[in-house]
Amino acid sequence: MALSIALHIFAVIWLPSFKFDSIKTPEILNVELAAPKTPEPMPIAEPSPPKPITEPKITPKPVAKLEHAPITEPPPSITPEPATNPSPPAVMTADPRADTPPVFTAPPPEPPKPSDEDLNAARNFYGSRLAGAIAKHKQYPKIAQMRGWQGEAQIDLHLDGGGNVLSSKINTSSGYEVLDKQALEMVKKASPFPSPPDALRGRSFNILVPVSFRLE
Repeated sequence: MALSIALHIFAVIWLPSFKFDSIKTPEILNVELAAPKTPEPMPIAEPSPPKPITEPKITPKPVAKLEHAPITEPPPSITPEPATNPSPPAVMTADPRADTPPVFTAPPPEPPKPSDEDLNAARNFYGSRLAGAIAKHKQYPKIAQMRGWQGEAQIDLHLDGGGNVLSSKINTSSGYEVLDKQALEMVKKASPFPSPPDALRGRSFNILVPVSFRLE
């Protein structure tokens, strides 16, 4: 307690003599804003005066003098002679005739058809002629000669009225194929054949022709 009272007395005595520093008031800063500088205007270059346009000098070309051709007088006009109208050709007049009725001519009579006997006789005669014409082109096959093959092939010929071969085939074989082929080959070499008899003309017909192969 005594200590507390002593402290209080000390404080009362010492505090009044204690001097506090004067509190400095803060200085007020005045900031002046400078006015913005306006940019100086750029100097405008004055346009240069246009150069005078000089026109090119045109030198006139010398004009060639035209020589006038001498004027010749036209030849005297020839007046054409007036055309004379040709006289029309004389008209021949004939005496009128009475209309004659048309005349009909009868066609020529057809020749009589040959009988069967005449046809057979004509075929036999013509067949012998064809056999002689075909025999002229006979060529014996070598293989048939070597092996001694012989025979007779009968050929069926289909002819037109002029003796031209329409078709040919083997009617009766010789027994050997090589001889049959040779017979047909002889027919090709002998055609065209002579004209057939009158009884066989004007129509197509068939005729049998024998071709014989014999070794001598």
